[in-house]
Amino acid sequence: MAAGQPAPKPDRVASLNPLLIAARNGPYVLLTGLFAGLLLPGLAQPMRPFLPAMVVLLLFVTVLRMEPRRIFGSLHDLRRVVMGVFGLQLALPLTVLAVGALGGWLDSPALFALLVMTAAPSIAGSPNMCRMMGYPSEYAFRLLVIGTALLPLTMAPVFWLAPQLDGIGAVMWAAARLLITIVLATMAAIFVHHTFLRNPSPKTESALDGLAHITLAVFVIGLMPSLSEVILTDPKRALLWIAFACLANFGLQLICYQLSRMRFSPGEATAVSLIAGNRNIALFFVALAPEITEPIMVFIGAYQIPMYLTPLVMRRIYRNSA
Repeated sequence: MAAGQPAPKPDRVASLNPLLIAARNGPYVLLTGLFAGLLLPGLAQPMRPFLPAMVVLLLFVTVLRMEPRRIFGSLHDLRRVVMGVFGLQLALPLTVLAVGALGGWLDSPALFALLVMTAAPSIAGSPNMCRMMGYPSEYAFRLLVIGTALLPLTMAPVFWLAPQLDGIGAVMWAAARLLITIVLATMAAIFVHHTFLRNPSPKTESALDGLAHITLAVFVIGLMPSLSEVILTDPKRALLWIAFACLANFGLQLICYQLSRMRFSPGEATAVSLIAGNRNIALFFVALAPEITEPIMVFIGAYQIPMYLTPLVMRRIYRNSA
């Protein structure tokens, strides 16, 4: 710095902090990750070994931003959460099965994709997406934890009735690993909160939000190669799956929000609706036999598009309706 030149103001320096920039532009950070995953599929291979660590980091940062006493809520809240989980993860996929049976579509790849989607628990990033849209993240976190814990109960009837599904033991083990990860990340975050972050500054809280947004954006890059390959070889098929994934995701969110907004607070209705459309279908794809999932593997890539567009597309709808 030249002699006599004034030092940069702290606020100006802070405004250039990448974590704070990411915190202010969360939906666009996710959009950047989505485009990077589509346009640069070569990045996915070296990143895949780090995906489990990214899930842990995302959960840790999510809980770190919450007030520990509000994480699980009252007994009354837990009863409502359990009922919500059974509605989302049991009643909804059974409805899909019933409609498929009546229409003669049980062998359709699209119906199978919809069944797998509705039977899955919440994505790990749902609390962060709630924050991006201006709502508290605690209720979404409760739905994530309880939904993952109850997955063996909710998916057993679905797996028993669906002709394509088997390997229930492998899915249960995958869900158990995720639940253990959630519990350990929660305990570690609560310890750090009590020890080092009792009264975090607004700047620190924003930096944690930015870190969560960047982690989500990097995470999606490792999930997109299956879609990128189909776009290059069969673009019409890829566009059909993308359209189907967007219709399923956004459609379920809109329907669920219309049904729940009169019974829940705006933040709770947003959390329930967001999770209705955004599920952790990767739990099933890593556990089921390849010959079962092969016909709809492109769906897991296409499904990331509406998932990562949710904060950008649905934010105004949720806020205006509230």
